[in-house]
Amino acid sequence: MKEVKISVCQFEVKENRSFEEFSQQVEAMLAEVPLDSDYVLFPELFTLGLVGVFDNAYNAGIKGLKQITEFREEVHHLFADLAKKRKQVIIAGSHLEEREGNIMNVTSLFDETGLVGRHEKTHIFPAEAGWDAKEGDTLEVFQAGPVTIGIANCYEVEIPEISRILALQGADIIFCPSYTFTEAGFWRVRHCAQARAIENQVYVVHCPTISKGSLLLPPGYGRASIISPCDMRWSGNGVVVEASDNTSTVITASVNIDHLYENRKIGAATTFKDRTRRDDLYKRYEPYSRQPAPSLTES
Repeated sequence: MKEVKISVCQFEVKENRSFEEFSQQVEAMLAEVPLDSDYVLFPELFTLGLVGVFDNAYNAGIKGLKQITEFREEVHHLFADLAKKRKQVIIAGSHLEEREGNIMNVTSLFDETGLVGRHEKTHIFPAEAGWDAKEGDTLEVFQAGPVTIGIANCYEVEIPEISRILALQGADIIFCPSYTFTEAGFWRVRHCAQARAIENQVYVVHCPTISKGSLLLPPGYGRASIISPCDMRWSGNGVVVEASDNTSTVITASVNIDHLYENRKIGAATTFKDRTRRDDLYKRYEPYSRQPAPSLTES
């Protein structure tokens, strides 16, 4: 049996007055993470509190938030050092990075050797467009830690094709950092994460940023969870473990990877393979057909 232990850091974003204040908050949360966890996940844009370092941020609006790109190297050094010391794979949520005048929402992965992977968010949530955000163009899995993993950053988990591609590339676990400003936004991501776990027969780890909000920071609503397919090997609702709402906390659980592959063969629902069983049917319709569907106005 291949058991994998996962810790999820439901991080509360606060206005930081220095990078040291931010790093102390990170380290205090990691102190709650067992050293034998294979993977540690932080949420999307959990570095946003660094905007408080800048005196002009209160008058700069969106431009003020974008200033946190200046901390790219410090963020990388912090998590590279922590992953090395703890000998764990740390998926460092996401951070805004500037590239050729564009802002990218980037998830970085670290292990005891340093930076081992990057994922640039491929589907920007409509509200992110005001940040001059540019979308990434690559979907790939990472051989980091004991199994193969993929990243679906927040809105990406609401796009079914992304998780399907990652699963077909061999992802056993899909990590989903998120930052949703409303309860409705949280539930969109959560429900979609559960659907992706069922469709692809993988584990999905959902880690939201929480925040009380401020003049600089948007509110953040969330309840971290580790999610399985809904089938005989797991609880009926597919939830392995979940946090309390809007509480700074760490949740930890072990999942069995062998159970995923058994479930794909003999589960009550075998959706991983059944999704392709009727390709002949799908190809009769857009967008799977080679020929465009007739217009509804054609007689």
